[in-house]
Amino acid sequence: MCSHSQRVLPKRIILVRHGESQGNLQPTAYDTIPDPKIQLTPEGIAQARHAGHRIRHVIAGEGSTNWRVYFYVSPYARTRSTLREIGRSFSRKRVIGVREECRIREQDFGNFQVQERMNVIKETRQRFGRFFYRFPEGESAADVFDRVSSTHFFFNYCNGFLESLWRDVDMNRLNHDPSDDLNLIIVSHGLASRVFLMKWFKWTVEQFELLNNFENGEFRVIQLGSGGEYSLAVHHTDEELLEWGLSPDMVADQKRRASASKGDWNDPCSWYLDAFFDHLPDSDDDNVDKHDETDSLSECS
Repeated sequence: MCSHSQRVLPKRIILVRHGESQGNLQPTAYDTIPDPKIQLTPEGIAQARHAGHRIRHVIAGEGSTNWRVYFYVSPYARTRSTLREIGRSFSRKRVIGVREECRIREQDFGNFQVQERMNVIKETRQRFGRFFYRFPEGESAADVFDRVSSTHFFFNYCNGFLESLWRDVDMNRLNHDPSDDLNLIIVSHGLASRVFLMKWFKWTVEQFELLNNFENGEFRVIQLGSGGEYSLAVHHTDEELLEWGLSPDMVADQKRRASASKGDWNDPCSWYLDAFFDHLPDSDDDNVDKHDETDSLSECS
């Protein structure tokens, strides 16, 4: 059992997409190079190094001197290289540790990817829907969601948060000094990062479909708000969130989370109910009145 009074929550969880890769620059690279072995381009190396500078500025920019970072990284060559370049912005005393996590790897598109065939497949995916379309011999975004949020990686533990992360925090596997701000940095891929956000914020499939992919070397900061909830709106602006594909209602939800007391953020969220119901009456009396009126009309017919 975990103790909420003893838990020292991470101040930030930062999701980073790898820098530009050979596959981003020239998709035909996948014809002959296995996806996990695709390397960064020189531009991708520069993007990753710049991301490290920017992330350090986010962490240290508030004037805190007591902070540490812990990394989780996909096992692919391009994410590991991105991690190495990001790491250049941090001294050894700032880095608690790093863990390779296979379940945050890239979506599986099959084995070698012949470009002409992939063009047809991706066109079909656009018509079918990005979340549920499964690549032949590969995965759908739904499959990635399952392995990111399965009981093996994220388990219904204490508050139902992401199990591996929270167990690391709760059991102090990170050897973290509670007096330091803890920052968890996840170096992964565009789709895996988007389904992570979907799981974290309990977004619907329809909301997921609105999201734009991360640019290479781009990152999102999930930061602890003043009331104990995490939000993208603590660090990011409304304009950024809208640019990334969040709807105005989703942005408003993030702003509520930024200042809401823990557990209270969803109290005013009628927009979420409205996504599933045409209309819910404000009270039982309203509902009874409508049923009575319907019944009366039925009796008269």
